[in-house]
This record gives sequence, C-alpha cells and structure tokens, in this order.
Amino acid sequence: MDMPYIGKKHRSAAWTLQKLRLLKSASVGFIKVHAEEFREGRMGENIRAKRAGDSSDISWAQLLEARARKMPDKPFLLYRNETVTYRQMDERANQIAHFLLGLGYGKGKGLGICMRNSPRFLDIFFGIQKIGMYLVPINPELKGDGLAYLVSHSDIEGIVLDAELQEQVDAIKDRVGHLKHVIVNDIEEEAKPFQIPEHRLLLSEAYSKPSHNPGVGHNREDMCLIMYTSGTTGRPKGVVSRYKKTNVRLLSLVAHVLLKPDDVYYTYLALCHGNALFVTTTLSLARGATVALSRKFSASRFWDRVNTYGATVFNTIGSIIPILMKQPEKPSDAMNNVRFVISAACPSDMWDAFEKRFGTTIYEIYSAVDSGGKAIMNLKTAPAGSLGKPPRPDAIRIVDDEGHDVPAGMAGELLFKVKGGSGRVEYYKNQEASEKKSGSGWLHTGDLVRRDDMGFIYFVGRNTESMRKGGENVSAYEVEHVIMDHPLVEDVAVYAVPSELAEDDIMAAVKLVDGSTLAAKDLKRFLSDRLAKYAIPRYVRFVEEFPKTNSHRIMKHLLEKEGVTPDTVDTAATV
Repeated sequence: MDMPYIGKKHRSAAWTLQKLRLLKSASVGFIKVHAEEFREGRMGENIRAKRAGDSSDISWAQLLEARARKMPDKPFLLYRNETVTYRQMDERANQIAHFLLGLGYGKGKGLGICMRNSPRFLDIFFGIQKIGMYLVPINPELKGDGLAYLVSHSDIEGIVLDAELQEQVDAIKDRVGHLKHVIVNDIEEEAKPFQIPEHRLLLSEAYSKPSHNPGVGHNREDMCLIMYTSGTTGRPKGVVSRYKKTNVRLLSLVAHVLLKPDDVYYTYLALCHGNALFVTTTLSLARGATVALSRKFSASRFWDRVNTYGATVFNTIGSIIPILMKQPEKPSDAMNNVRFVISAACPSDMWDAFEKRFGTTIYEIYSAVDSGGKAIMNLKTAPAGSLGKPPRPDAIRIVDDEGHDVPAGMAGELLFKVKGGSGRVEYYKNQEASEKKSGSGWLHTGDLVRRDDMGFIYFVGRNTESMRKGGENVSAYEVEHVIMDHPLVEDVAVYAVPSELAEDDIMAAVKLVDGSTLAAKDLKRFLSDRLAKYAIPRYVRFVEEFPKTNSHRIMKHLLEKEGVTPDTVDTAATV
C-alpha cells in the first residue's frame, strides 16, 4: 500500500534536485550573458530601453559576430563533407550582404528564401541582418496558390530558391509581378541536373564579393523575420520578429542551462521552421557549440547520421518518435553520444521506451513560433508525458470555450499571461488576428491541455481538431495516438468528414510501415478495445505518403478537401 506513495516521494525529490541543478546553471548563464552584453557595449542600450518601457534585443548576426571574434576557428556547422567555422560563417554572411546591397537591397527590404537545408540557407539568414533586411522563410513544398499567397502577402522584392524549385516560381510569376529578383541556388549537389536560364541571378556570384562587414546595421523598429504559421487550416499568418525583439537574449539564457560548448547539436528539421532555426541554431550559436545539419529526415539512416556527426543533442517532434521506434531494433541502438533529446509532444506511452532503447534522456519543451517566447519545460523535472509546470501558477490559465477556468483533470485551452509588450504576438498585416491572439492580456495558444492535481500540465490536442460524434467531443490527437499503438502503423491523420447526420463522421488516413499490409476491419477490431465506440473512425484510407509542412505536420486541410475518396474503406459496411 505504501509503495506508490514512496515512489511518488522519490520522484518528487529527484525532480526538486534537478530543478536546483538547473537553477544553478541558469544563474551562471545569466551572469555570463550579461557580462558579454557589457563587453560588447550593449548594456547601456538595454538599460535605456527598459527605462523607457521598451524592449532591446540583438540580432542573430550580432551574436554570430561576437562568436566569430571569440572563437574564429571553432566549427559552427557540419553538413555532409563541409565544415564551416564561426569566422567563415560570418565572412560568408558579409558576402551575401554585399551581394544584396549591389542589387539595391537594404534596410526595411524583404527577401524570401525557398530552400531546403544547407549552409547557404544560414549564410542568407545571417547576411540579410547585416544590412537591416527582413527574411521570409518559405516551405519549399509550397506550390500554386499557397506559394503565390506568401510571396504576395509578405511584400518581398526578391526570392532565393533551390535550382530544382524554379518551376514552382515560374508557375506563379504572373501573380507576383512585384517580385524583382529570382536568385537561384546553383551550389548544391541537387542543382546539377537542372538548367538555369541566363537571365537568372546565381547565388554562387555572391561568394566573390568582399568578406568584410558592410557596416550598414539595422533599425531597431524594423522587421527582421516573418515566420508564417504552417497553415494546416486556413491561410497562414506571418509572425513578425523585429530587431528590437528577436528573443535571441532569452534563448541565450536557455542555451546556458541546456548546452555545453563542446556539444554537437543535430537537426534534420527544416531551417525554414522555428524548431531548427530558433532552437537548434540559436542555442548552439549562443553557447558556442556546433550545429550538425541534414538536408532532410531519413528514418533508416537517422542514427547513422547522428553517430557520423558525433551528435550529443538533437531535437525532434512527436510524430517522428513513433517512426524511429518502429524501425527494426539493432544491438547498436543505444551506442551513441546523445546526452538528451529536445522533444515537442512526445507520445507519453513511448517516452520511457524511447529513453531505454536509445540510451538517452528526453526533455520536453512546449512552445511555438507564435507563442510570444512563452514556454513550458519538462527537463526531467516532471512526470514522463507531462509538459511540466509553468514558472508561476498564475502565469497560465486553462479555459473552456466560454473563457471560464476549468478544474483539474478537465481539458481546456492553454492561455499565457502577457504584460505590456512582452509576450505579445504580431501578425503581419493582420491587426485583428494580433488582437485576438494576445490583445486581452492573455495569449491564446489554440492548444488543449489539462492540469493534474499536482499542477503538472499535459498536452491533449489542438482545439481546431476536435470532432463531434455521438453527442461527444472527440480529440483527433487522442485517436491518432491510439492508432499509432498498432505495430504496423507508421503515421496517421484523423479528421472530420461530412456526415449524413448533423454531426461529423471520423476518418483516418493511415501510412503503414514499409512492406506491411493491414485490413481496415482489422484496424477497427484493434481499436474496439481501446477507444469509445463513437471515437472509432468510420472511414479508413491507406496512403503511401502524407502532404506535410516543413515542421513535419500533416496538412490535414488537403486531406479534408479530398474527403471520402474511392480508395477509402467504410468500416460501417464491414463485418
């Protein structure tokens, strides 16, 4: 009878001890970050801005310059057979800046980047900041209306794209007449088979430009970055980061808590998404660590790449963990140098199994591109499966559809408290959405969570992915995670389709593990003991691949638009 109580006391003591360790690291990091601010001559500006009730931050390019001065020959980036030092990355960013200046760009101008992962992406990311421009990362999978919308809405005057993506831009050229320059990345191996018209500008030309700092700088109030939300439903919204509020300083503090200078931080996630750009790149840069980069994700070669780079940290998302867990087990699974994994939405039932199989530790961090820098972290300071606790109990609310606080154990939307300009979210050219997001003094995340009796927070799903069936609300997230328990299922999307009745019918699109076969009726039988009858999908469709965003989220709106296809099985008609 006492064992559960003793176990709970033991875990609580371990969480408290870990919090004390992290607090010590945070204190040391706070001192180091502010000491660097003083050495770099930025302390006075910070104080003046704070007194005026304003914010003061630094750009990623400024942090790169500081690292290039301090550790010029330290490897910053590993990619395939390339090794780029901090000094080389800074010099290449300067070359990009001079190249763009020669084309008439400068402070306040916008540039799009539609490229897959490579060092050139980061050259451009840092380079535009040298001359006060703003960058718009664009999903390289976008085509047609989606691509035309982002190019038009963001007001960019030029775009840099991989050679293999030229046709996607050519197809929309009549709708984006304001686009002055198309610059083709002709450097990558993948560019070799593709012809590039003579009238196109070549990115390779930039690397013949001077490598010294152009000395232009930026205006504090100007935009630095517009990151468009994934747009799984509705039009994407552009989240604005301004030079005075990049969150680089905040992320630098996090870096000192989590990373060591000799860490090699690996990512396969797209640099045009916040996970790879804000977490991997920024934390590594802030700590003087090394980034290891893959062009794209490969389940079968994942751990080989981790070991080839000697990675000690990597980041992942909840949809990737089941895919890695369903790869064939090897005796070498735990033979790696990974200290911990930074995860977002790790399935709770796979948490311990993943740690044990691969010999590592999962740190869960909840945040988003449009979370205003707000986050909740479980750094081994909370139960497996939990997001952790907010820094203060009054820092969040969990509310129902009418804005009323819900009791412990009940799901509701997560809200973060915002004060003044801190934590507010700005959507580009969408004041109404900005006010709706955080204008009330509370930032609406759009995510459903619940809080247990001890105050720990658990992710439930997106409030836009709730379906109505049998008089009950059904969470697509929860149904998906039960389906993922089937050993033959590699990935799944659950969504609503129109019903003959007033409610929804539930549909599941399923991707099976390579070489596997599964009948819809057998999947239904598997779910019958695991889900309420009303939550079991009526329709099942087996797919080869899913349309995905750069953050590896399935684009459900495309599946919803297709609806019940000819290859869909109606399980209500099966025995």
